[in-house]
Amino acid sequence: MRVAIGQFAVEEDWRANAGQARGYLREASAAGVDLLVLPEDSMALFIDEPGKIRDAAQPVDGPYVSALREGSAETPGMTTVFGMHEPGVDGKVYNTLVAIRGGEVLATYRKLHLYDAFGARESDRVAPGSGDPVVIDCAGWKIGLMTCYDVRFPELARLLVDAGAQAIACPTAWVRGPLKEWHWEVMVTARALDNTCYLIGAGECGRRNIGSSLVVDPLGTAVARLGTRPGLLFAELDPELLTTARENLPVLANRRFRVDPTVRELAAP
Repeated sequence: MRVAIGQFAVEEDWRANAGQARGYLREASAAGVDLLVLPEDSMALFIDEPGKIRDAAQPVDGPYVSALREGSAETPGMTTVFGMHEPGVDGKVYNTLVAIRGGEVLATYRKLHLYDAFGARESDRVAPGSGDPVVIDCAGWKIGLMTCYDVRFPELARLLVDAGAQAIACPTAWVRGPLKEWHWEVMVTARALDNTCYLIGAGECGRRNIGSSLVVDPLGTAVARLGTRPGLLFAELDPELLTTARENLPVLANRRFRVDPTVRELAAP
């Protein structure tokens, strides 16, 4: 399967971001891509002020997703995964991934693990998702979905693989900070190795985020990567390598513990 990551600096205007995303859809489709992964909240700049995030949020049937669905209808054989914020509960929003193909929404995933770390409190403005792990079919592969901070939690990756995922798409807006670039690479690599799967880490670049998109194979090798500038990254997912990795490194067969899929309630701040 041929995959691509569209890395770009998200702007405040959703229309500008829709234009950038649709450009990547056209370019990736022309290159024979089966799966295109765009950053977390590709719809609008990841803004700290709660009111602005609520104002920027759109429903899944709103104009941003509709614009990308129109682009997807022009590239019917390609699946695209991207992030957005949608209106939530109690004045908060959901940090949501949307998967589209052929102009239709295939699936949505609301981020489970909220970024309450390194002095940030995503939970002040975002409500956590709930429910089962989301795995979609794409070109004969099973693709699991997770978002940014989720990659620090090995339980979710394992649940996705238990649900059949052979690769995991992880859109992100990874914020710069001391050792943060190293954390990103370690976490993406670890989740690929933990589960002998491909990990597709799609980053946002720009004034606040590191970019650094990469694709890691089931044996922990980065097979493609980008730096800090916008661009379209291509990689091939090899089913024979996946099979060989799982035969030679049978961690999934050798494990002694299962992951309990029960979602734990968040502690009060």
